Amino acid sequence: MTTRTQERPPPSGAESGAAYGAESGAAADAPRRLHTDPGLPDRIFRGVARSGGAFVLTVMLLVGGFLLYRAWQALDRAGWSFLTTEAWEPDAGRFGIAAVLTGTVLIAVTAIVLAVPLAIGGALYISEYASPKLRRTLISVVDLMAAVPSVVYGLWGLFFLEGAVLPTARWIATYLGWIPLFAVDGADPRDPLAPETVYTSSTLIAGVVVALMVAPIICSVMREVFSQAPAGEREGAYALGATRWGMIRSVVLPFGKGGMIGGTMLGLGRALGETIAVYLIISPVFEIQWHVLQNGASSVAALIALRYGEASPFGMSALMAAGLALFLMTLVVNFAASSIVARSRSGASSDA
Repeated sequence: MTTRTQERPPPSGAESGAAYGAESGAAADAPRRLHTDPGLPDRIFRGVARSGGAFVLTVMLLVGGFLLYRAWQALDRAGWSFLTTEAWEPDAGRFGIAAVLTGTVLIAVTAIVLAVPLAIGGALYISEYASPKLRRTLISVVDLMAAVPSVVYGLWGLFFLEGAVLPTARWIATYLGWIPLFAVDGADPRDPLAPETVYTSSTLIAGVVVALMVAPIICSVMREVFSQAPAGEREGAYALGATRWGMIRSVVLPFGKGGMIGGTMLGLGRALGETIAVYLIISPVFEIQWHVLQNGASSVAALIALRYGEASPFGMSALMAAGLALFLMTLVVNFAASSIVARSRSGASSDA
């Protein structure tokens, strides 16, 4: 029995065209490497920008490496007790940053609590309520406040603000002294003739001065973020019958939430590292001082400024260790702030 093999007829012209179209379509779907020449000016700008970024990172790493190198002797001797010891007696072998680090955080938090509402109000007024002419004037004033040297703020706080704040501090201690944070040891609220020296050189006074220093920075960041709120969303809120405050509450503030947090953290980074203004106001104590109204405070930057001139070689290494801790803490805060600002909706557009 023979088997006949059935041969397939050759493809017609239509089938050949369809097969060629499928092959060409598959080739067209394959990704192609695009090569564009940006031109000499763009290449120069890209190189300059990358070089600038690399230079900044290099300088930052060199600063951190220098501090670590100079602080290694003290860190090697103190070990982990450097973070838990309150006293500062390097030559006697007892030194640590527990007290000064706590004081630094308290002063910075006090400053942020006072500065953030002021900055939010100023930024909203400048971006949403002020007339164009007044807006330009206020922007210039805020920028000039940010450029005032810290020693000027310190002198102002020492000779004027301290006396003006003492009655307020005494009132808070009298009526809110049952809160541990506002308690003052040695103060008698029932004695109207009690001396007010227990309220001088306190964390509160230093925090108020630092708040006035960081408020312009925070206000500038928030103002830029608020001004970038999408115009389409603003007009949509007005079209739905919202008042100006309703539009701000439903459009501007949600849009600028990331910028508000980032600006606050940038101000916190500045407050943590403030030196001269705090040094002029506080009375250093080397124990953990939780009472913000009471005489005596401390900070890492003020400690370095106070002990730098009289430090022995080992004491200098201990000061470098304190500076390294402040450097790392400020670096973490600033990086977190930059990350939050970069992930916010700032610069987003609206299709409305």
